[in-house]
Amino acid sequence: MTLIYLTETFGFRATWNPELMLLTALLAVAYFSFIGPLRHTFADATPAKRRQKISFSLGLVLFYFGMGSPLNVAGHFLFSAHMLQQSLLYLIMPLLLLYGMPRWLLRPLIARNWSRRLLSVITHPIPAVLLFNSLFSFYHMPVVLDLAMNNLAVHNMIHLVLLLAALIMWIPVLAPFPEINRLTDLQKLAYLFANGVLLTPACALIIFSETAMYETYVNGPSLLCAPFFSAPIDKSMFAVPLPPHEDQRLGGIIMKLMQEMTYGAVLAYIFTAWYKKEKNQPEDELLPQ
Repeated sequence: MTLIYLTETFGFRATWNPELMLLTALLAVAYFSFIGPLRHTFADATPAKRRQKISFSLGLVLFYFGMGSPLNVAGHFLFSAHMLQQSLLYLIMPLLLLYGMPRWLLRPLIARNWSRRLLSVITHPIPAVLLFNSLFSFYHMPVVLDLAMNNLAVHNMIHLVLLLAALIMWIPVLAPFPEINRLTDLQKLAYLFANGVLLTPACALIIFSETAMYETYVNGPSLLCAPFFSAPIDKSMFAVPLPPHEDQRLGGIIMKLMQEMTYGAVLAYIFTAWYKKEKNQPEDELLPQ
C-alpha cells in the first residue's frame, strides 16, 4: 500500500491534513521569532542553544507526523499504527518540545501568583504521574477508544487532554521552572521508573488479552477523524495485513517498547549527569559536617 494509493483513496486533505501542516508551520515561525528577533521582549533572555532549536523542530515534525500524516489514517485501521502514533505524540513529542524551549520563554507562565500556584499543584510529581497514566489507560478502555474513533469532538478532546497531561508529566523531569523544581536527579530516576510501572498494566492487558478488544479494529472504522474535519470511511478502503488479535498484541508491544526506550534514554541521561556532578564535587563537600 503506497502513499499514492492512500492519497487517491482518502483524498489529499484526509491523508496529509494541510490545515495541520499550516498550523505546524505557524508554530515554527512563532518559536523562531520569539527566540530570535523578539527575544529582547523577554526578561533575562539569552540565545537559545542549537540543541534546543533542533529538539523543538523535531517535536514539531513529530506533532505533524503523528496527527496529520498517513499514520493518522493507518491508525484508524491498525491498532499497531494507533499505538505508534500514541507513543510519538505523548511520550516523545512533549519531551522534545519542552526541552527545546528556553526557561525565559516559559517564565511568563508563572509570572502571576495564581498561575505559579496552579502549576505548582498540577506539576507535583504524584499528581503529574497519576494524571497522565490514568488518562492514557482510561482512553484505551475499549468503550472509550471505540467512541473516540467514531466521534470527532471526543477524538479531538481526548488528544488535547492527553497532550496537556503528557506535558505536565514531563515537567518534573525537565524542571523548566526552578522555583517549583522539587526533584533531585535520583528522585527523577525513581519518578521515571514509577511512570514505567504505572503504564505496564494497560500494556499487559492489551498484549495478553485472549480476544481482540476493540470493535473499531475488528469490524473497521466508520469515521476518519482528523484534527480539523471528519469523513465517512469503511474497512474495504484499507488492506489490513494482520488479523485484529495479532495487530492488537503488536500494538501493545510497540507501546511498551517505545516507552522503555524513551524512558531508558532519559534515565541514562539523568544518571550520567548525576554521576558527573558527583564525580566533580570536591571531596571535602562529600564528608559529613
